[in-house]
Amino acid sequence: GLTGEGAGFVFALKVLPIIVFFAALIAVLYHVGIMKWVIRIIGGALQRVLGTSKAESMSATANIFVGQTEAPLVVKPYIAGMTQSELFAVMVGGLASVAGSALAGYALIGVPVEYLIAACFMSAPGGLLFAKMLQPETETPSSVLEEVEDDAAPVNVIDAAATGASSGLSLALNVGAMLLAFVALIAVVNGVLGGVGGWFGMPELTLELLLGWAFSPLAFLLGVPWDEAVVAGSFIGQKLVVNEFVAYLNFAPYLVEGAVVVLSPKTVAIISFSLCGFANLSSIAILLGGLGGMAPSRRKDIAKMGLLAVMAGT
Repeated sequence: GLTGEGAGFVFALKVLPIIVFFAALIAVLYHVGIMKWVIRIIGGALQRVLGTSKAESMSATANIFVGQTEAPLVVKPYIAGMTQSELFAVMVGGLASVAGSALAGYALIGVPVEYLIAACFMSAPGGLLFAKMLQPETETPSSVLEEVEDDAAPVNVIDAAATGASSGLSLALNVGAMLLAFVALIAVVNGVLGGVGGWFGMPELTLELLLGWAFSPLAFLLGVPWDEAVVAGSFIGQKLVVNEFVAYLNFAPYLVEGAVVVLSPKTVAIISFSLCGFANLSSIAILLGGLGGMAPSRRKDIAKMGLLAVMAGT
């Protein structure tokens, strides 16, 4: 686990390079056709079992392996013509899951890998289920989804690996910068809250504690025992308000031997599953930039459904 004063240094040297490696590996698997084959099989199964359209099923399946901005590329030519329900399902699918490269990073900071893998595979049918509950299909989606040649596709395996490594480096730098900024900002907020709380006899008041109080009922409803609900609620709140990497990084000290607070195995499992997704408030902007860039005519729809998609993805 990454605890102690050297946590940031170890995180930079161990976790961020793994993100680059997995991004390159996934790009190579895409290029040689293995990933497309897997997505087609799982997506076809989802379509038959859940009765969803081919486009939203393929996008949901792609989200198991890649991030919320890359997964919609498998259905990019069809986004502009999607029904409102299909577009919402694509949005929720991206928010309900995490990129495979990021998953490797979570595992390295001590989160049980079996929970992460299970959460990723459950996110596809789970995301589609909640998307259809909140935005039922009232139109007739297209049943045809032909494979379209991508002009920007790598020319060979080396090009694919280089392209994947480049995108992985971009993701790693974004994650590193994001953590640096948010962890520092949270420390500043905690300093202010502690000072104000000290006037009222609560010097231990922190943002994490406030989030824990706010989200403890949700944690309890998810199955966390009430005596651990404030701790679990704090991580769920951090994930929703900030992002999942910050939440997992703060969750890691609870997973090591000799932790100050020992959580029950059930609570560890629930928290591990709950945090495994991109659903947070800042992801609405990412959706607008990613999906909106692929289909500018649907930007208003994406903006309108953004907050609801975060709720469904959570």
